Amino acid sequence: MIRLLRTSRAGILAAAAGLVMMAVGIDRGEMAVVLEKAINICMECIGIG
Repeated sequence: MIRLLRTSRAGILAAAAGLVMMAVGIDRGEMAVVLEKAINICMECIGIG
């Protein structure tokens, strides 16, 4: 617990910025686009698509 309190502010700020960006991306519907692209890539590698 004490180690957590000593974490640098830059690390906490970077993690918070990352969470905000993830939330914005999910809100814009980009999660479905990324999932669709991942499925297409996997299907091409397997040779089904």
